[in-house]
Amino acid sequence: MKLKVMLSIQHIIGYLFLVGLLPAHAAVHQHRFVIKEAPHSKLCSSKNILTVNGQFPGPVLYANTGDTLVVNVQNDGSQNITIHWHGVKQPRYPWSDGPEFVTQCPIRPGTNFSQEISLSDEEGTLWWHAHSDWSRATVHGALVIRPANKTNYPFPTPAAEVPLILGEWWKSDVQAIVNEFVASGGDANNSDAFLINGQPGDLYPCSRNDTFKLTVEKGKTYMLRMVNAVMNNIMFFSIANHQLTIVGTDGAYVKPFKTNYIAISPGQTMDVLLEANQNLDNYYMAARAYNSLNGIAFDNTTTTAIIQYRGNYTPSALILPNLPNFNDTNASFNFTRTFKSLANKQHPVDVPLNITTNLLFTFSMNTLPCQNESCGGPNGDRFAASVNNISFVLPRIDILGAYYKNVKGVYRDEFPSFPPFDFNFTGDSLPVELQHPDQRTQVHVLEYGTNVEIVLQGTSLLGGIDHPIHLHGYSFYVVGSGLGNFDRDKDPLNYNLVDPPLQNTIAIVRNGWATIRFKADNPGVWFMHCHFDRHVNWGMEMAFIVKDGTGSQQKLLPPPADMPKC
Repeated sequence: MKLKVMLSIQHIIGYLFLVGLLPAHAAVHQHRFVIKEAPHSKLCSSKNILTVNGQFPGPVLYANTGDTLVVNVQNDGSQNITIHWHGVKQPRYPWSDGPEFVTQCPIRPGTNFSQEISLSDEEGTLWWHAHSDWSRATVHGALVIRPANKTNYPFPTPAAEVPLILGEWWKSDVQAIVNEFVASGGDANNSDAFLINGQPGDLYPCSRNDTFKLTVEKGKTYMLRMVNAVMNNIMFFSIANHQLTIVGTDGAYVKPFKTNYIAISPGQTMDVLLEANQNLDNYYMAARAYNSLNGIAFDNTTTTAIIQYRGNYTPSALILPNLPNFNDTNASFNFTRTFKSLANKQHPVDVPLNITTNLLFTFSMNTLPCQNESCGGPNGDRFAASVNNISFVLPRIDILGAYYKNVKGVYRDEFPSFPPFDFNFTGDSLPVELQHPDQRTQVHVLEYGTNVEIVLQGTSLLGGIDHPIHLHGYSFYVVGSGLGNFDRDKDPLNYNLVDPPLQNTIAIVRNGWATIRFKADNPGVWFMHCHFDRHVNWGMEMAFIVKDGTGSQQKLLPPPADMPKC
């Protein structure tokens, strides 16, 4: 098996050079991911969890801009798995992107798949995670992409770089939780704790000794490479007595700005500078969930870690930092709107200006009828979710393979450009009929090279909630956002087309909107979905097919020989 894997990796590397995806100066990093169950203890109890190489969180991978990673994933677990490289564009090669039944069939127990991850212009912090059911709750890790050789950070090099992953923990088996809420039609059970680098912190039982601690030296600056791997919550984060400087998000730099707190969506990453400029002491860092809809149960606990200054002193009593209130929509929304690209000679922007494809997508909470009104959703119905009133149904073979091989009957290319009903999307009282979506497997086709604008519009169906929307295969410019309904006459006048942030995940504020732009120059099948995993279970996703261009470097590459079988 080992010889077979080595030959496969050598074949992949040779192929990359042949098709021109691997420049002569780029490095190739080889890794082995063994998916297996391992015992882990938290909150006074132990259980087996699905891991990579027995680690939780999983291993941090390091590369430079333009490098390639070849990761052989061996599934020694008991359930199907896929691995997604969140924020990596995978130019012309969606075969390693990872979403189950969208770009691949799962890696079955006892089998392996060598994934090729081609970095292009990404620079900063990204991450990898499972993309099958809720496996990403424990199968995830950071992907650190440093500047290419002979280039530097656009800020002074920090004294150290520290991955900081926000996660969560259930005492019970995560897959059992998923099976239960899917079967009942209701909501998922809340987690029992949030985590910082795999540890709950000393506000939880049986957790004090394992609390994550970061030792710093006064006068030095540290980079926190933050990842929100939480399943269903935007998180507030802060450090007592310290301001933070945001310098990047989603693998792209931003104009530095100082803040006392962070609001970070599931799927989102941030590069944060911490100046160790306080008196020698210990200081809490803390994170807790933001929840915008009153009456919805959520995990309202607080996870902590500790900043400890190096030196001789008697530590004071630890004090929690000031975090926004759990329901402070303005705190989350205003923070999200602060980002701006560097937009300089070294890090220019390329915002599409002449839009050729205009789309409006509504993101809604819904219900589906349940026999005898016996389900756990509102009025005995089953929870659902939709984009443009279509609740997405995953096929049983992957859409990418069906598209490439021209297999009929797997999907239809009729996903609408606009919602089927024009209504007051964020109104206080909406007709019940709007709650019921259609269940379909539909994709939206984009011609190669088109300049795309999508208005992402939240709705107030079932009260409405924030939605962190992630697009695979692309980073997009967030050119505008607002509360209420998007006004097609007035709101574009306020678009930022000069230095908008380049992101892959954007939180639509509750009952509000955001507008994104990108050029459809990466052929393949690319998933778009809410990064609240329960919303994915309920159908809040869709897929794009970007057609080939005419040039030799504008065409989808063929699949690898070891593509998992359906």
